[in-house]
Amino acid sequence: MEDLKGKVVVITGGASGIGQRLAVNLAAEGCHLVLADMNSKGLEETRKIIENHSGGIKVSCHLLDVSDRAAVYKFAETVIRERSGIDLVINNAGVTVMETIEDTKYEDFEWLIGINFWGAIYMTKAFLPHLLKRPQAHIVNLSSINGIIPAPRHGAYNASKYGLRGFTETLLQEMNGTSVTVSCVHPGAIATDVVKHAVESGKIYKPFGKPGTTGDDIAKRWKESLTSADKAAQIIIKGIKKNKVRILVGKDAVFMELFSRISPIRAIEYVRSVIDRA
Repeated sequence: MEDLKGKVVVITGGASGIGQRLAVNLAAEGCHLVLADMNSKGLEETRKIIENHSGGIKVSCHLLDVSDRAAVYKFAETVIRERSGIDLVINNAGVTVMETIEDTKYEDFEWLIGINFWGAIYMTKAFLPHLLKRPQAHIVNLSSINGIIPAPRHGAYNASKYGLRGFTETLLQEMNGTSVTVSCVHPGAIATDVVKHAVESGKIYKPFGKPGTTGDDIAKRWKESLTSADKAAQIIIKGIKKNKVRILVGKDAVFMELFSRISPIRAIEYVRSVIDRA
């Protein structure tokens, strides 16, 4: 999808982080936007940023819980009715839980997988029949470097991102010969509020790291990560234009993906050692 001008793009998790910066950067490309999130204040903030910098771009905002299948299908029906056609769906919405598998509560597994994994499945299946009718369309699912190499105390998150990678790469095979192309995105450490939200919602139970480390310390460190959300969005958009199957975001993601191919077990051990030293 080399030319994005005039394309209609649906983005989940559009209220903040990578989703917000994807919306802003795609608006600069001339895309019209359909933004979904549970954070109404953040959605309006995204809309204002776009309207202040990108004239003539149509933006609609929708409150949506992607883990609710009925709500996702109703959302898709509304969007298809209001727009002449959808060209690009970006399943970006995601959350995290940071705790050992042993101590992670079942309800937190269910909450996270409902958003990270089932949300992308619901969105894909709801919009796919419409995308297949377009002369050219694209589905982008945001997995993670954790979908290539797992990290300790991220069991639920790792599982969701490995699952999403498998789902996306299967969809890629099945869309061969159709008008729909598919990309799986694997960000490394990105400076977003995902860990801050985990702290605030109690999804970091016993912060790992050196004695005295708190959840707030982890959130602050994450916000100082290697790649900004804006840079991540630019890398993803560049990958979309090139129809890349796998989009690695950040130098750390590029390094770890290569490491995993050269020596999978040593890569896993390296990640564990990094977390232990944090």
